[in-house]
Amino acid sequence: MKKYFSRINVIVVLYCFLFISCSGSNSDDPEVKNENKTPTNLMIIPTIIGATSQNPNGDGSGIVNFTLSATNATSYKISLGNGEIKEVTNGSFTYTYTTSGSNTYVLYVSAYNGVKFVSTSLSITVLVQSNPNVFQSKLIWSDEFNTDGAPDQSKWNFQIWDPGYVNNELQSYTDRPENTIVQDGVLKIKAIREKYGKGDFTSGRIESNNKFSFKYGKIVIRAKLPVGGGTWPAVWMLGGNIGSVGWPACGEVDILEEVGNNLNVNHSSLHSPGRSGNTPDTGIVKVPNGDTEFHIYTADWTTSYIKFYVDDKLYYSFSNNSTFPFNQKFYLIIDFAMGGSFGGNVDPNFTSSTFEVDYIRVYN
Repeated sequence: MKKYFSRINVIVVLYCFLFISCSGSNSDDPEVKNENKTPTNLMIIPTIIGATSQNPNGDGSGIVNFTLSATNATSYKISLGNGEIKEVTNGSFTYTYTTSGSNTYVLYVSAYNGVKFVSTSLSITVLVQSNPNVFQSKLIWSDEFNTDGAPDQSKWNFQIWDPGYVNNELQSYTDRPENTIVQDGVLKIKAIREKYGKGDFTSGRIESNNKFSFKYGKIVIRAKLPVGGGTWPAVWMLGGNIGSVGWPACGEVDILEEVGNNLNVNHSSLHSPGRSGNTPDTGIVKVPNGDTEFHIYTADWTTSYIKFYVDDKLYYSFSNNSTFPFNQKFYLIIDFAMGGSFGGNVDPNFTSSTFEVDYIRVYN
């Protein structure tokens, strides 16, 4: 009897095993159904740490929190746009970008369920600074150039001049959209070779005089420069008392200044009485690909110094004190000149080129 029951038990066990095995391969089982499904509804949400409407690319730390989700997905693979690839199963991770400056990365994401997958892509722009605490300062003014059309008239004035008004420049400054326009989130000032008014070139110049001025702070500019012999783009500042004391008594601070005859070299200069024109107070730095890529140009202005940076790298320090005119309110200027005392000879083949400014931000 004992032997008989042992055989029955073996048969029962085998029967149960076969039943379970067959049941496991049944196409009606939820787990098997899930394995046969391609993931859908793939979503990726990048949260850039410190991003605000004023600082959309983050606080300079380079930290991004990623959240991935997809129906039926069991794992994810993401190419981070800088050569690195992450593979995760929980759909959530944090990554720190380290390349200095404001850089745009194209991300490719795939959600997997076994061998089946679905993919998507998107781009993000992340700011990395060695001193991200700059954004712990108070933002007192900015223009992100996010509204298409003419520059914001609550922030900027057009200056309309004939050629030769200053510096022997060759352009007529106009307020035409052909020369100055905000488009696709960028201020675009275009210099054009054309007969107009009294000259052979047109371009644009805007200033914040009587609309915004400030004393001390950090000025941050993201810009891409034009090309062509004779081009002379600049972002700079003048003392608000220029109308009463004239130049150079009012003081001048050139933050971004380049000439097409010496491409990819930025000049930061300070002009003051006895140190104007060909001023000795000048710093020069090479900016590779300044005409094909956006770079960040910064001036840090205090009672004791004015420091200049490109992509967060310090390249020139000026010692400020009470004997200089750099201790009063200044206003901002953006212009694109042609030729003149600094721009030099214009390339005879020049037809047009565009100076692009993504944003200007002032902290205090």
